[in-house]
Amino acid sequence: MKNLISIICLAISVSAFSQNVILNTVSKVSDNTDKFLYKIDPAQTGAEYLGELEVQGFSNNDEEVFGKIYKKAKEIGANTFSFQPFIEVDGTEKTFDPANYKLKLYYTEKADMPSEDNTIYIISGSKKSQKISFNDENIEFSPRTYIKKTLEENKIYTVSTRKFLGSGIKLSGKEGQPVQYFQLLAAKIRSNPYGTAGINLKSGDIITLERSYGEFLTTIYQQIK
Repeated sequence: MKNLISIICLAISVSAFSQNVILNTVSKVSDNTDKFLYKIDPAQTGAEYLGELEVQGFSNNDEEVFGKIYKKAKEIGANTFSFQPFIEVDGTEKTFDPANYKLKLYYTEKADMPSEDNTIYIISGSKKSQKISFNDENIEFSPRTYIKKTLEENKIYTVSTRKFLGSGIKLSGKEGQPVQYFQLLAAKIRSNPYGTAGINLKSGDIITLERSYGEFLTTIYQQIK
């Protein structure tokens, strides 16, 4: 009996903290086959409203969360989204809650897509504080935060994780260069990818993100001003 009660309690606990992505509203279905899912300001584009989804429950696995959102969005042919805040009784927007939020889904013509040439976003991980240097500027990231930087044309920028065996990248502004998204990964040990004996120890990685996922993270993470 005690074991049965423990199993039931565990099941209730898992259920209480499970995460769901639900299509609350479907107004229209688009037949487009675009593979991306970009963030827009619907007031500034000719976006066609398709529906609304809601994320219920918190997860630190943002890649998995975005996968669920992407799948639901593509069920109705959405290629763009916007954040839909909850509203307080007095009409003000509620503080963002990563355990419960809504996204509106749209179809947007490619010609109306927003662009941010020579802009980069550097995004932290979801669990640990991290530090980087951006040229001569030292920046500390709390979990689930990001910075936005504009690159000047023909100027070199160095981004480093500032740690032994850590990563570093060089960036430069160029005419017509599209927006770029980078994420900081925590330290890890992994097998040698070249098939030789030994391991690769990395105290910090900087990886490039696909724009759709990067724009999702900058929607649910907090910007460092």
